[in-house]
Amino acid sequence: MGGGWEMGGGGKDMEEHEDVKMAEANVGRKVEEVEAMEEDDGGGGTFSKITVGVCVMEKKALSAPMTEILNRLRAFGEFEISIFGDNVILQDPVERWPICDCLIGFYSSGYPLEKVEAYASLRKPFLVNELESQHLLHDRRKVYARLEEYGIPVPNYALVNREYPYQELDYFVEEEDYIQVNDQQLFKPFVEKPVDGDNHSVMIYYPSSAGGGMKELFRKIGNRSSEFHPEVRRIRREGSYLYEEFMPTGGTDVKVYTIGPEYAHAEARKSPVVDGVVLRSADGKEVRYPVLLTPAEKQIAREVCMAFGQSVCGFDLLRSQGRSYVCDVNGWSFVKNSYKYYDDAACVLRTMFLEAKAPHLSSTIPPCLPWNRNEPSPREMTRQGSSVMTGTFGQSEELRCVIAILRHGDRTPKQKVKMKVTQDRLLNLMMKYNGGRPHAEAKLKSAVQLQDLLDATRMLVPRARSGRESDSETEDFDHAENLRHVKAVLEEGGHFSGIYRKVQLKPQKWERVLREDDEVEEERPIEALMVLKYGGVLTHAGRKQAEELGRSFRNFMYPGEGTGLLRLHSTYRHDLKIYSSDEGRVQMSAAAFAKGLLDLEGQLTPILVSLVSKDSPMLDGLDTASIEMEAAKAKLYEIITSDKQTPPMPQKDDAPWMVDGSGLPPNAFELMRKLVVLTKSITAQVKALCKAEEEKLSDLALDENIPPYDQARALGKTNMDVDRIAAGLPCGSEGFLLMFARWKKLERDIYNERKDRFDISKVPDVYDSSKYDLLHNAHLKLEGLEELYTVAKALADGVIPNEYGINPKHKLKIGSKIARRLWGKILIDLRNTREEAISISELKNAQENVRACSKVRASKCADDEVKAGPKVHSRSSSSRRSSSNSEKSLEADDGDDKETQYRLDPKYANVRTPERHVRTRLYFTSESHIHSLINVLRYCHLDESLQGEPGLVTNAALLRIHETKELDYLTHVVLRMYENTAVTLDDPRRFRIELMFSSGAAVSPIEASPRYRDHTLPVFLPETLQEEGAFLSLDRLEKMLQAFAMPAEDFPPASIPQGFSGLFLKGGGVLERLANLWPFNKHPHVKENH
Repeated sequence: MGGGWEMGGGGKDMEEHEDVKMAEANVGRKVEEVEAMEEDDGGGGTFSKITVGVCVMEKKALSAPMTEILNRLRAFGEFEISIFGDNVILQDPVERWPICDCLIGFYSSGYPLEKVEAYASLRKPFLVNELESQHLLHDRRKVYARLEEYGIPVPNYALVNREYPYQELDYFVEEEDYIQVNDQQLFKPFVEKPVDGDNHSVMIYYPSSAGGGMKELFRKIGNRSSEFHPEVRRIRREGSYLYEEFMPTGGTDVKVYTIGPEYAHAEARKSPVVDGVVLRSADGKEVRYPVLLTPAEKQIAREVCMAFGQSVCGFDLLRSQGRSYVCDVNGWSFVKNSYKYYDDAACVLRTMFLEAKAPHLSSTIPPCLPWNRNEPSPREMTRQGSSVMTGTFGQSEELRCVIAILRHGDRTPKQKVKMKVTQDRLLNLMMKYNGGRPHAEAKLKSAVQLQDLLDATRMLVPRARSGRESDSETEDFDHAENLRHVKAVLEEGGHFSGIYRKVQLKPQKWERVLREDDEVEEERPIEALMVLKYGGVLTHAGRKQAEELGRSFRNFMYPGEGTGLLRLHSTYRHDLKIYSSDEGRVQMSAAAFAKGLLDLEGQLTPILVSLVSKDSPMLDGLDTASIEMEAAKAKLYEIITSDKQTPPMPQKDDAPWMVDGSGLPPNAFELMRKLVVLTKSITAQVKALCKAEEEKLSDLALDENIPPYDQARALGKTNMDVDRIAAGLPCGSEGFLLMFARWKKLERDIYNERKDRFDISKVPDVYDSSKYDLLHNAHLKLEGLEELYTVAKALADGVIPNEYGINPKHKLKIGSKIARRLWGKILIDLRNTREEAISISELKNAQENVRACSKVRASKCADDEVKAGPKVHSRSSSSRRSSSNSEKSLEADDGDDKETQYRLDPKYANVRTPERHVRTRLYFTSESHIHSLINVLRYCHLDESLQGEPGLVTNAALLRIHETKELDYLTHVVLRMYENTAVTLDDPRRFRIELMFSSGAAVSPIEASPRYRDHTLPVFLPETLQEEGAFLSLDRLEKMLQAFAMPAEDFPPASIPQGFSGLFLKGGGVLERLANLWPFNKHPHVKENH
């Protein structure tokens, strides 16, 4: 029944358990005491026991959860339990079946549902779960229709119905990155579910922008629940399917179990969509943790229960972007291995049976439950540990928040080709993809679009180097070379991926022509600028760096926890959000880091789609400071290319980071000339290496097939390609032709011989290429490459930092413009953490006051009873007790209209510190944002509004950053916030901020050893930017940075992040859960939803 992502449909997801005797031993039943018990029914007669028939397959009837609950029902002394058994259900006619007052019946494999319906029609027992509506659960189409009928939120979905396999449908279209059903479009990622609720083969299809591929979800096999297939991109066509929007849930699924409309228990588990590895405890059970439901989710549980007429029902809940959606309804399901749940289930079912068959009797739960619970001590809790994450200011300090801003990992050099095009093939292609608008530019990113461009380019590239006759042979030669370059880029690696290659076609000249059909004049483009951007791919080394940093970050940034961070994350006590810019290398670095941080396995695509959110406005772009940066570059050019020696600058030996033009070498002009000579030498050597490859390509027939593209390969490999290196080829997918094009372009761009002019903006590009080849292509033994790297680094160490401001105040101005939105978000993160921590402290104080008052009242009642003598427990006293509980529950529900943060359920959780909570925010971005962020940190005290304020960063740390110069791959800044619970809530020392900085992989490839082994440079761990023992309060950090941060009110109304909603307020259900469970249905105003 059901199906979907949970893969645990209905009763079918019950596993084979221990034998019944072991289950019975866990409950010390007092059956002997209660079987002889007689109860006054108000009419002077004796109570006749209610017969509960268990008409299910024996495998389900004898399972451990069912046995635990039935034993508890027996212990009340009010019920006879009659288990029908398989022989009776399958062989005997319904007329010979045992007669019962209440019937438990639910479908599982081999169950004769229609036969049981006939029995119910004959005997008319009270049905715990309606039988007829169970037919709906076999068809996902009917499940979703019923959910929508009752207004229960479901993901956006579309249905594709086929009468026979591979039937062609007029209303269905499949494109590369979306499907269209009638007028409805669903873009990847989307989920594909068979309409058959008993078929658990569910697929998730990923977009080409994330690398493409498909993940297959299935019922657990050993420790696997899903597998990623990078080569599969086309949907299935052999049957009917339901397609639904993929809902990012932060890597966690929630399963809800109802027992009647007024009780629901929820458990969270690791989602199979991330890496497909099932987390198991020491005894082999899947690790799940009880979580609190929000008020809205409690209402959903009530409505699901009523919509399908299934009192005992399991369903799957997706928590995404602050809302909750039902994606599957399973029918009868019990929680496993929860003795508290078994107690609750027995009590709720008892109430249900008594109200149906003996309403004249009290269903109030007796003060002492008639069984002893011998619950085994938890093993996993002691294995994982629960040490408090303390800071340097004593045991009363606890870590509350970790914020890190990281540059991406090692990448290939970024490349760009610009050329004017006038050929009809290319102009028509532009008009095809810009909507037929003559003045609009076309952006080609998808595999289909790039394949169209490649086909056109192949037709236009001249086969011979001699070229055709022309008035401008030089221009034609350059144009042909550019076309060959474009063709080689598009053919690189035999695959396309929109996150690594994109083409812009911008119309520049037009003419008016007559349309052929009606001879009306229209404007048509006759010339366009084609810009091809490629490269910048995360290398195998970059992926490995990010993954290893994630692992070390887990252990280093969460002191005292170790592997406990994983436990915090899986128990909804770790609020993790990962944000990335729009660049593919940045997204993949974020996914690789998340893989190491959370100890995940498998490919990066599912991790990227499930855990990483893109925020381009915050983490991309330099437009906000383009004018200031151009001014800085102009000043740099003036300094470097001056015929005289570099003008003397004021010396500040005690503070070199305050010097204008800091970092520029004194002989910069001489180094520029040397850079040009060495670049030409490398280009000539690479040209010689690619000569054979060029000749081979020139001999290719125009119609010769190129291997089909493979998007999965775009993600790169974990390890370097040993075979290519052994064969003397460049590392990665770059061939000699593209390597030559890369160096030839640098040679042309760095120095214009005709104008005798240097382009200092290309210094970082030369440094980038020389460093890449020194690290990844050292086996090619290019003479002079190490010298070129040394010269380029000396220049780049001066040029790059000064592009973000020539002097400290200029750096602060540019930095505040580029990182304004990011700093605003960081301050919001810290404030939210503070408000949440304060709310939790206030809530704990209120709970302690309630408990203290309860003890006082209990003591007073005991004294009164001693004075008044013993009292007989009466129904009226039970009512008073119930009334007291009702008041508590009503008080707890006062805040139910507020959205609450998703939380671990402390009542059912097997953890020592359920109230502990850590917020982690990770921001992955480019070098420009890292420079800007650090410049604001370094120089914020120079702002006029903060005159006289000491800086946030110590002089020793400022010197360290100054001497680092290059903010290398995976450079990161970390802010940690601690809460000191020993001081009052309004004390400014309650929240302390720790600032840390790592220069990333700032190791020279010349000095690294052994760099030839895997091309991977080590990443430095972060060091503090503050004096030892210094105290930085959150209030002071806000004061120093608020002038450079976007105000909270300027942020657009954002959807609530994945997996969490709002703050942990009074309405979060904790006070409600402190009230006793009972009574249930006798008092409808008491809510007991979990």
